Amino acid sequence: MRTQSAFAEGRALATQSTIHVGQKPGAWVIERWRSSYRIWMPWIIALTIVCGLLIDQHFDTYGQIAVDTWTWAMFGLLLSLVTPSERPALIACLLIATIGEVVLSLVWGLYIYRLHNIPLFVPPGHVLLFWLGIQLSARLPYALLRAVAPVSAVVIVGLAFAGLDWFSVPLLGLFLLCWRFGPAARLYATMFVLSFVMEMCGTSIGNWTWQSHVPWLAWPTTNPPLAAGAFYCALDLLVMLAIGQRKKSVA
Repeated sequence: MRTQSAFAEGRALATQSTIHVGQKPGAWVIERWRSSYRIWMPWIIALTIVCGLLIDQHFDTYGQIAVDTWTWAMFGLLLSLVTPSERPALIACLLIATIGEVVLSLVWGLYIYRLHNIPLFVPPGHVLLFWLGIQLSARLPYALLRAVAPVSAVVIVGLAFAGLDWFSVPLLGLFLLCWRFGPAARLYATMFVLSFVMEMCGTSIGNWTWQSHVPWLAWPTTNPPLAAGAFYCALDLLVMLAIGQRKKSVA
């Protein structure tokens, strides 16, 4: 897959750190710091998500403004650190995620944010989560990732028969389509779980709330739906398709 190869290329380039003769004092420290960002940046992103959700929830409007500012700064930092071949995927993720938020939250009304808006930290937050998922998918055992689909299917079918969550059944189908036919099965399995963990964090403290019944369909669902991660898998697939089309048009 072209997008993954671009990120793999970036990972290889990022691990190279060369100290040149005549560098200014401290320049090698900055260079080493930049070359090791794939080690420390995932931790910064994880802290950004957890602390950002807590601050947004407990400090009202000013807290959301602070989280907006910090998250966009982290997005800018990530853009400056990755290789040029990786940047189009991050920008495409930002644009597609923004459209997705408008459609799913404001138009369809599947979930409602605390202040009944789309917080400005959400689109760049999707990009940070996307990049974090790419890093984790390359490190997690494939056997563990392969277990995601069957385990999720058993739980989702059980919830559906109990009448608690019908919405996750078609979402599970969407995830399985991405996982089976998409170009990055490891990434989709990782994002399915990673995004559900984030959804649990955000809904448990009240940053956003999923409707108890799906608008227009009146299907019961949980807060969040167990297969909510399918939306993130679809986002990742659309990003990769967009980048693939862009490379074809440039070629």
